[in-house]
Amino acid sequence: MAESASNSSGKKLIRIDVSSDSVCPWCFVGKRNLDKAVAASKDRFDFEIKWHPYFLNPSAPKEGVNKLQYYREKFGSRTDGIVARMTEVFKGLDLEYNISGLTGNTLDSHRLIYFAGQQSLDKQHKLVEELFLGYFTQAKYIGDRDFLLNCAAKVGIEGAADFLADPNNGVKEVNEDLEKYSGNITGVPYYVINGKHKLSGGQPPEVFIRAFEVTAN
Repeated sequence: MAESASNSSGKKLIRIDVSSDSVCPWCFVGKRNLDKAVAASKDRFDFEIKWHPYFLNPSAPKEGVNKLQYYREKFGSRTDGIVARMTEVFKGLDLEYNISGLTGNTLDSHRLIYFAGQQSLDKQHKLVEELFLGYFTQAKYIGDRDFLLNCAAKVGIEGAADFLADPNNGVKEVNEDLEKYSGNITGVPYYVINGKHKLSGGQPPEVFIRAFEVTAN
């Protein structure tokens, strides 16, 4: 298992591996809460956050299906309660949960997240935010190439169009990353902090902060 390390700033380095799917609302909630915890702890620690793929529905259609209709087929009579709950949770984060639009296959988003991480983990983290914002609050389709490229442009990712144009680019790497970090988990979001402390779900900021403190000792 990895141990916490100190870097040139003298602060302990907290490494966080996040397994997530781009259409998982609790993954967005968890990211926002993780960001709050990082902001509250940056005077004590430095952070390295890496995002790893997970597929809630590996066989989801590439062309996209109506999001609300898909929820009703998946959750049945629980759908309205789930939507109401997520609307309330998002409101607590000053976000508007938008159930309209399409949902579908997330492979291209994971390919792009991988590609962003090859340029910088900061760009990768910002890209994940843009993907979540678009999908969950603006009814953007996660499989739409223009949406993906727009997100990439917003955070300064270079060469995204050429990379995504070849459907084989990044697939091997995404699958290898999936097997390495997400092969043995049953749900997301899932966090591994400094290689040893594991958390799951959309945890509140204080839970992350305690985990930072435990793993830094």
